[in-house]
Amino acid sequence: MNAGPMPDAVPDCVPDRRALRQRLIERRLQLSPDESARLSTAVCAHLREHFSQLAGLRVGFCWPVKNEPDVRPLIEEWSAAGRPGFVALLPVVVDSGAALAFRAWTPQVPLIEDRYGIPTPVVGDFQTPQALLLPVNGFDAAGYRLGYGGGFFDMTLAALDPRPLAIGVGYELARVDSIRPEAHDMRLDAVVTEAGVFRTA
Repeated sequence: MNAGPMPDAVPDCVPDRRALRQRLIERRLQLSPDESARLSTAVCAHLREHFSQLAGLRVGFCWPVKNEPDVRPLIEEWSAAGRPGFVALLPVVVDSGAALAFRAWTPQVPLIEDRYGIPTPVVGDFQTPQALLLPVNGFDAAGYRLGYGGGFFDMTLAALDPRPLAIGVGYELARVDSIRPEAHDMRLDAVVTEAGVFRTA
């Protein structure tokens, strides 16, 4: 299922990427808790239906912040299913300007907030993800993602060999005409929103 362009996509009239990022985050923060939960449930349903192979892979995901889609229920579902090969991984910032590392996560793993205020596992061996579920502040039809400006996931995708399957997770309100990709931006393989799955060319 490919979700086509939505009529309320943000146009190319925002003056720069920083302003565009802020506008899109503010738009997402306006969602009520109930609406955010409803949209997250739809995102998880599309991931479950269209990417069933993830239940047997090492999957990196992100702890939801700022009203991002919450994929933890699906991650816990896959973990409880006990399919061989599945490991849930959370990213760890080891240094600014460096690729992310990943540690295993279960609901029992203790977390502390990192320098960005995001819960992060502090113990355990680093593991290499085979797939990444990446939150998007914005995304475009070319498959480029607008994050928070740190470049961590772009560096990570560029560094990992083989490159993991990179799936953006977001809401349709994050769809834009173009994020104005720069040389370092890495293209996603697909984006999943409440409307369905958009696979990049």
